[in-house]
This record gives sequence, C-alpha cells and structure tokens, in this order.
Amino acid sequence: MKLLALLALATACGAAAEPLKVGSKRFTESYILGEIIARTASGEHKRGLGNTGIVFAALKSGSIDVYPEYTGTIAREILKLGGNPDLAAINRALATQGLAAGIPLGFNNGYALAVREDSGLRTLSDLVRRPELKLGLSQEFIGRADGWPGLKAAYGLPQQPTGLDHGLGYEAIAAGRIDAMDIYTTDAKIERYRLRVLEDDRKYFPRYDAVLLYRRDAPIEALQQLEGKIGEKDMIRMNAAAELEGKSFAQAAALFFGDDPGRRKSFLDLLFGPDFWRLTGQHLLLVFVSLAASVAAGVPLGIVAARLPRAGQLVLGAVGVIQTIPSLALLAFLIAIVGTIGLVPALIALFLYALLPIVRNTHTGIVQGARGLVHAGRALGMRDAQILRRIELPLALPSILAGIKTSAVINVGTATIAAFIGAGGYGERIAAGLALNDNAMLLAGAIPAAVLALVVQGLFEWTGNRFAWISKS
Repeated sequence: MKLLALLALATACGAAAEPLKVGSKRFTESYILGEIIARTASGEHKRGLGNTGIVFAALKSGSIDVYPEYTGTIAREILKLGGNPDLAAINRALATQGLAAGIPLGFNNGYALAVREDSGLRTLSDLVRRPELKLGLSQEFIGRADGWPGLKAAYGLPQQPTGLDHGLGYEAIAAGRIDAMDIYTTDAKIERYRLRVLEDDRKYFPRYDAVLLYRRDAPIEALQQLEGKIGEKDMIRMNAAAELEGKSFAQAAALFFGDDPGRRKSFLDLLFGPDFWRLTGQHLLLVFVSLAASVAAGVPLGIVAARLPRAGQLVLGAVGVIQTIPSLALLAFLIAIVGTIGLVPALIALFLYALLPIVRNTHTGIVQGARGLVHAGRALGMRDAQILRRIELPLALPSILAGIKTSAVINVGTATIAAFIGAGGYGERIAAGLALNDNAMLLAGAIPAAVLALVVQGLFEWTGNRFAWISKS
C-alpha cells in the first residue's frame, strides 16, 4: 500500500510539474503573444500551429492549455454567435466544452480592409462602385464566418477575391498586384506601406479584444498579471520589432518585459541559432520514423500487388490517390481523426506519403524480375515463400532500395509541413518566415532541409553502390 501511495504521489508531482502548454497561430502578433504568455508562466510555447480551426482543436484535445485569441473570433468564428456578445455570454457558451475566455490583455485588434492612399477610397461602401478592383485576402479571412462571406453580404460587394498569404499581402499591394487586402488593425506595416484603412461604415466587424482562451483545468494563475497590461501602441511596437526591424519573436516579446531585444540577427545567426539542433533532431525523427513504418508496410503491399494482380490494382490505386491529397488538407483530416496535433498526425501523414514509391518499386522489381529463375525454382520444387525469399526479393532489392531512397528524399521536404501543426522540424523557421515575409528566416529553414535531402540521397547512393560491390564479390 505504501508503495502504491508513493507511486501515486510521484505521478501527481510529475503532472503538477508539467509546464503550461501555450499555443499560437501562424501570424506575427500571435507568435509574440505566445512568447509573452509562455515566459510569464514559465511554459512551453508551441509556435505557429496554423489557423483558428487547428489551434482551437488543439486546445479542445488538450495538446495545448492556452492561446491568445480575440473576442470577435471566438464569438463569430468558433461559437457562431450573432451580434456582439460580451465576455460573460462567450463564457456561457464555452463552458459546455470545458473552456473559458478571460484575462483581457488591454487592446483591440480588429479585422479591416486596407488600400493604397492614392486609391480615392475611404469606406467599405466605396468598394461597391469599383468592381474592377483586385482583392487579395488571406485564405482564413476568405473562409471565416466573420470574414469575406459575411462582409460581402453586408455590403453587397461585387469583387471575387484571390487567396493570398497574409505575410505576402503588403508586398503585393505595394507592387500593384492587388488593390486591397485584409489587415489586422495593429499591423506594424500599415503606416510603412502608406495604406488607408477603410472605414467600416456599416459596423459589420465586431470588436476583437485580445484575451486568453484556455482550458478550465489549466493552471493559469500566473497569467492574471497580464490583464490590461498590453496597450494597442505596445502591440504595434512589438509587431514592428519583428516585422520591420528583423527581431525574432522572442526578442520582440522582450520589449514587453523591458528587456533589451538585442541586435538584429545575421543570416548565419539565424541558420545556426540555438534552435538548430532541436529542429534537426525533430526533423530526423519525423523523416526516419515515418520512413521505417512505410518500409514495413510498403514492401509487403508491393509483394501483394505483384502476386495478386486484381488486388494489386486496388493497392497501387489507393497509394496513388493518397499522394494527390494536399498535405495541409490531409493533416487537418488526421487531426480530426486522432484528436490531437503534433507528432502523431504528422508521422501518419508522412507514412502515407512515403508509401507510393516503395509499393510501386517493390511491385515493379518483382514483376519484372528474371522469370526464368522463378520457373527454374518451381521446377526444383521450391515453395512460393522460398521463391520469394531466395529469388524474387534479392532480384528486386535494387528497385526496392531506389523506392525507399525516393521516399526518404520526399519525406525530408514534406516534413517541413509538420511544423504547421506543432510537430517541429525545419518547417518552424519556414512558417515564421512566411508570417514575417522574411526571406532570411525562410532560407534558414529551407537550406538545412535541402542539405539534409542531399545527405540522405548520398547515403542511399553509397549504400546501393556498396551493396552492388558486395554482390559482385
């Protein structure tokens, strides 16, 4: 009994010691607020998990405990509430899901549309008279209940918008490729690019007061000190530090605490930063665990496809269809199935994407093998299993290894997408670079991934040559 009590106590202490898991969406302000929350609570920040749907699913599943959100988004997009409900009404609706919203941070960051100052437009109603204008809107805004569909209906807007990543919108509008874009009112680039925020003259958009959305059982006591401490100017200043001055999200967040954010990092500082080995380890884990699972399943499936032609068409067709599914769509689907974000759905997705080359090359290697040797084996009385093990697989091995090499190289690149659901890897830097429209940050993630792909290909080439040399000997 004493032993059981000690084990229970140790388990309870371990659970209590687990850090608060903080999430953030994939845009600058959310990254920065996530850093502030994590530092205040000595928690773990899972950066840039994706759009509202993915981060909210992570919260409900317990993959994260808290993340920064906005009252308008909670009411309109998450809860589908009409009007402009207050925090009390929002919390009544959230209570059934074991969640709560609170600790208002002190600023409002609303949605709006912006145009160049020389456009002659001043209100959203003015857009009705200019159907030729090109609108470049973020994909999330286009799909949100409180975004384009409702805005179009409220104003009767005739334009058909083009989907554009928010981080790229400012460059596009400055270059004249689009005439209007969706912005957050605390964006630091509004003034720099001399944009005019169109007046919401029909009062369509609700208030988007920044709050914390959290699980009711989460230990958030330390976060109470953040209430009302971040003003709109403070938030714009921190956004500017990241977007205009080249500071990291952690450096921008340091401004809130009165710390010196430090100098702008050079490209080499970014490339070999303190997160390099952590991201490398995560990327290798994603690539090789999923690859091992794909080999374990893909080779038998290729054998089945070769031995049973009718079933083989179904097998090859199925793995071929999987390869055509967009990666983000597959990840979102897997999150809904497994009920969590992070490593598990990422590994499943990479496992599925790696199947096609392995299955196809195994099938091809066996079907196109030396049929004469197979017939000779049968004449000698060898059973099917013996023929497979001693004749067909050895002859098909170069083809199988080529399929595995292809899958490994593909997985190195595809694994960068895993960062969009909190699985880490070099994709973290790519996601951050997209959010900031920072080419240096993008390259700091893309170059290690490319180098790793070349290393993996080289290792497989060496292994194949070594195997061929041993076989000839």
